Amino acid sequence: MIYVIMGVSGCLVWHSTHLCLCSQLGWPLHEGDDFHPRENVDKMARGEPLTDQDRLPWLLKLHDVIQRERSSGGDAIMVCSALRRLYRQVLLFGSEALTYSSDTAGLHMCSLPGVWFLFLYGTYDLIHARMVARRGHFMQPGLLRSQFDVLEPPAEEEKALLLDIRRSTDDICREIQEHLRQLS
Repeated sequence: MIYVIMGVSGCLVWHSTHLCLCSQLGWPLHEGDDFHPRENVDKMARGEPLTDQDRLPWLLKLHDVIQRERSSGGDAIMVCSALRRLYRQVLLFGSEALTYSSDTAGLHMCSLPGVWFLFLYGTYDLIHARMVARRGHFMQPGLLRSQFDVLEPPAEEEKALLLDIRRSTDDICREIQEHLRQLS
């Protein structure tokens, strides 16, 4: 099983959620931010939003990580914003998703066995307040609006568990563990 924790930057519950899951499940963690090229990090640190062209090589690297984990039969947690449906499709299907992105035949490419998205969501005001309060992250609070502007919440046919960040980290982790039990 691979869980991809997704949502706009600033869902501070990301950090505590993935730490909670990693410690409780013992699964390896792949932090998406660690795979960004330096140019992307510098761009975000300057307050410039990333474009699809900026994101594509990063998403393809993360796709490779997912494929490696699936091939090994292991379980893992990945943290990645995965804001748009196309980004999630690239995570699942790599460059093949780009072939079908403008084609209705690609609609069947919604999910991949053993991979689920955990969509952490909240209001702009709540997440902005959390971003302003945090220190030491390259993602500037001023970029949050650009993330909400491109956000496409997972559709019903995508395998996603929706998790409201107003809830406590412990509640969110319990819901994820219950989801995992139901899948087993």
